[in-house]
Amino acid sequence: MNIIIYHNPRCSKSRQTLELISSRGITPETIDYLNHPPTREQLRNILKLLSMGPRDLMRKKEQIYMEKNLADPALTDDQLIDAMISHPKLIERPIVINGDRAALGRPPENVLEIL
Repeated sequence: MNIIIYHNPRCSKSRQTLELISSRGITPETIDYLNHPPTREQLRNILKLLSMGPRDLMRKKEQIYMEKNLADPALTDDQLIDAMISHPKLIERPIVINGDRAALGRPPENVLEIL
């Protein structure tokens, strides 16, 4: 089983999700996405697995979201993905991937359905 978690160690939900996975005897591959953001291809795949559009996976309360006017409905998916790659703190967290399934750990129990 190759479980991946896009993790921010400073985020309580991310820490709780990692702890929940670990408590099941699983050692996931942990990616500190703030320092190692996903590539365009990886982010597109994550969005597909989550059945989400780019804006659905964005942290809308982040200052950069407002500064870059990312709520503008005229922005394309590519432009939103570019913003998330350039400013990974815009990406909602944590994201857990298990093969061809993914879940957003908000709340952490969401990931149980894909383990």
